[in-house]
Amino acid sequence: MTIPNLTLIGESINASVPSTKILFEAGDLDGIKALARMQDEKGAAYIDVNVGRHSADFMAEVVREVQSVTTKPLSIDTPDPERAEAGLRAYDSEQAAGGKPILNSISALRLEMFDLFAIQPFMPILMVSERCEGGRSKANRTVDEVHETAKELAAAAAASPAAIAPDELIFDPGIPSVGSDVEGMTRTTLESIERIHNDPSLAEAHISVGLSNFTMMLPPKRRDGSPVKSALESAFLTKAVPLGLDTIIGSVKRRYKLLPPNRPAMECLEDVLRLSGVDAVKRIVDFYS
Repeated sequence: MTIPNLTLIGESINASVPSTKILFEAGDLDGIKALARMQDEKGAAYIDVNVGRHSADFMAEVVREVQSVTTKPLSIDTPDPERAEAGLRAYDSEQAAGGKPILNSISALRLEMFDLFAIQPFMPILMVSERCEGGRSKANRTVDEVHETAKELAAAAAASPAAIAPDELIFDPGIPSVGSDVEGMTRTTLESIERIHNDPSLAEAHISVGLSNFTMMLPPKRRDGSPVKSALESAFLTKAVPLGLDTIIGSVKRRYKLLPPNRPAMECLEDVLRLSGVDAVKRIVDFYS
């Protein structure tokens, strides 16, 4: 990756990745450790650990095994408090040279997860793509909703026993799959990043997205065989990094870079941001063909 000041959380140890799911189901911890070493060597700043629906004990075991082969801090990635607690209890900050883990993710419906800070201090990823309304989760569809949720979660972090400082918060506004984005949520994501970053009360915080979600369900290559997923993801970064995005959950195998305006992927994304509805999706289809 050649983008200065952009933190990469390596995404490969995740049950949603088919090849990793096979390793989990087989209990192949040597294979998991090989993934950790590979991501460390290729420059990941953090190693993500998401065991999906496997047990809390398995989360703890994977955390210990991954830490046996890397000194990079981990991202304990689960919405489940029990798995999160197990991962944090297993985490050895000394093995990570004192580095705090990331806990991904806390939402307005999971504020009790701040209490886990007493077990192991962490930097939280705060999901500002959803809010609590009537005791239930509701998706945020506007920049105002995302921004308001960010302020509420920042206040909750500060008021919690952890008293987490703004510069240790990571906001995740969510990112749509551009190939099916008929609602203009890509625009909303970019504008939300800018709004959060420009809010003086939140300016010290970090902003992250799961970048691979942007090209989810899209073919990896064009009809002529040229790879395009990394190009579209780089186009998104070209727009988002100047607005305040400084962290991504992504692949160490992709060559992310900031693109000049005349690159096809950049022109495609600019068109998608101008268009709406099915026309935006058709532009992605045209780009592939």
